[in-house]
Amino acid sequence: MTVTAVGFIGLGNMGGPMAANLVKAGYTVTGFDPSEVARSAAQEAGIVMVGSPAEAVAGAEVVITMLPSGRHVLDVYQGAAGLLAAAPAGALFVDR
Repeated sequence: MTVTAVGFIGLGNMGGPMAANLVKAGYTVTGFDPSEVARSAAQEAGIVMVGSPAEAVAGAEVVITMLPSGRHVLDVYQGAAGLLAAAPAGALFVDR
């Protein structure tokens, strides 16, 4: 499996630098974070920012979440607009 597209949810203190390193390594990273500060820094690092978690994973082969608590993880993964419903079949999910 050759991965080129990564969806990254949670671009704060830990996720932002990790996603930026993926961009530096040649991956296309599409991301989402509710924080304007995190979104701005991510965009400057070359991450394609979108308006929702579902949009961030729409074409992703790998989905990475870097969220502060289990409650946040459950909220973003589950439901009709959650990551599990929005990501392509066969996507690999990684949660820190």
